[in-house]
Amino acid sequence: MKGQLTNELIRFISGFTSWESSVIRSGDLTVSEVHAMEILGQYGEMNMKNLAQKLGVTTGTTTVTVDRLERKDYASRHTTREDRRVYLISLTEKGREAFQEHHAYHLELSEQILSTLSEEEALQLMWVLQKINTEVF
Repeated sequence: MKGQLTNELIRFISGFTSWESSVIRSGDLTVSEVHAMEILGQYGEMNMKNLAQKLGVTTGTTTVTVDRLERKDYASRHTTREDRRVYLISLTEKGREAFQEHHAYHLELSEQILSTLSEEEALQLMWVLQKINTEVF
């Protein structure tokens, strides 16, 4: 059972990674940049620590990603009045447009996945993914 699950997970991850790379390849963004934009697009403005936590990476890695997004004019960073040491990151207009475009691809993929499942299977998949995301990641 473990071996079969491992094989299916690898197959799914490879398929998803290949799909995502083909979507991203057409633009000037990297996968890590798109993931950061996806978080900012869904949750809105946040500080570096929260963004890093949601991405599951270090704040150092996130800083490099945000630096690149700023240089490309997809994101901006500004301090708060309460604490000038804290930087809030938000998407620019260009970043919001790119997020909407990429998010539409994700919704399209979700629709493809759901079209292969019954309603009960879709609910089970959602439950299993939520459980894994909560308890493992």
